[in-house]
Amino acid sequence: MADKKMVEEITSMDVDFAQWYTDIVRKAELIEYTSVKGCMAIKPDGYAIWENIQAELDKRFKATGVRNVYMPMFIPESLLEKEKDHVEGFAPEVAWVTHGGLEPLQERMCVRPTSETLFCDFYKNDVHSYRDLPKVYNQWCSVVRWEKETRPFLRSREFLWQEGHTAHATAEEAEERTIQMLNVYADFLEEFLAIPVIKGQKTEKEKFAGAEATYTVEALMHDGKALQSGTSHNFGNGFAKAFDIQFTDKDNTLKHVYQTSWGVTTRLIGAIIMTHGDNEGLVLPPRVAPVQICIIPIQQKKEGVLDKAYELRDKLTQVCRVKVDDTDKTPGWKFSEAEMRGYPLRLEIGPKDIEAGKCVLVRRDTREKIEVSLDEVNVKVPELLETIQKDMLERARKHREEHTYVAKDYDEFKKVFSEKSGFVKAMWCGSRECEDQIKADLSVTSRCMPFEQENISDKCVCCGKPANKMVYWGRAY
Repeated sequence: MADKKMVEEITSMDVDFAQWYTDIVRKAELIEYTSVKGCMAIKPDGYAIWENIQAELDKRFKATGVRNVYMPMFIPESLLEKEKDHVEGFAPEVAWVTHGGLEPLQERMCVRPTSETLFCDFYKNDVHSYRDLPKVYNQWCSVVRWEKETRPFLRSREFLWQEGHTAHATAEEAEERTIQMLNVYADFLEEFLAIPVIKGQKTEKEKFAGAEATYTVEALMHDGKALQSGTSHNFGNGFAKAFDIQFTDKDNTLKHVYQTSWGVTTRLIGAIIMTHGDNEGLVLPPRVAPVQICIIPIQQKKEGVLDKAYELRDKLTQVCRVKVDDTDKTPGWKFSEAEMRGYPLRLEIGPKDIEAGKCVLVRRDTREKIEVSLDEVNVKVPELLETIQKDMLERARKHREEHTYVAKDYDEFKKVFSEKSGFVKAMWCGSRECEDQIKADLSVTSRCMPFEQENISDKCVCCGKPANKMVYWGRAY
């Protein structure tokens, strides 16, 4: 019974998706709840996924000229209030520090919800001439937002992220960098996390507080809800004017810089779980998986079995990330655990296999079993990992296509959202009233105005007035 019980502990995603998600993050040992309300402890297996995300993204950032810095975690209230829209956008979520030790502070400070104001204050003193530009900086840190409803990885009061903040001499350069970083995110999500995304612009209602334009990558989860997976903001020179960030240009006149900001968070781990996971647990794309293959010795007490498992580990370490489960649990238990933890491949090796000079490889994504000769294992495993990575992206893309609908009028729009879950493509007139109406009626928001526009009709799906923007709509996390 012990072997079966481990798998049964996960609630089926069809019964209760939210509970299924919580079961996975806890039973795959990615997080643990803490006595700090709304904050999570990220356990080694969860943090290892974040480290892989961080290492790969950092490499991609640096290839575009980004350099890492670190700013303070505290923001004086007067600094935060310099950009009106920005402070209003964050006010409800800010955590305040009022005392230093026993003494009340002369000016209260907030724990950074984001660092635009700090970077602006820094650039004001760091940028003097066109020769100082562009500044293309990023920081890896944690931020605090006092969320009312929290869910592991998706929304917590403190979370890890990176935030890029750049300053440029021209509006064109700033726009170019904004789109460039959005493309870095889109490529990373598809190539590394096997998550297909829709790239587009947020509406005025949904854009970042203080930005001129916000661009987003939107992914679709198993349950048909959207997940904003990364954003890139063009600030124009609004922040520069508020903070007086000026430089002397080539023509010897003083000008304000143009700025951008872009970020992704530990929410990406939630995206991996909800895009690829199944009722047996986590399913990790090979490129991000901390362990790519788990070797499970069968009848490991028999002479030579463990030795062969370790020998295979040493051989495979040259081509992938590998571990041996040499605990004293039963093989059935180990299989369940390997599935729960989402290892892309498991390798089974026992006395009969050793005698026959072969082993069995089992794919986590399809459960397909493949017999491989021990001589060929270090060629076959990397090939299989590449196949799994490719197949997982294709499956996620197929799921998104099957859950993307089109609506030409409001009746059709309402019908789709009452009967199905997923993205709905529909035309929009551009008015805030229609967005508010749709949200009030259906709890649905505009996800983005995709770069790849289609003309579904010439009328707004909500009010029927002329429309020229196609929008992806959905319920979101």
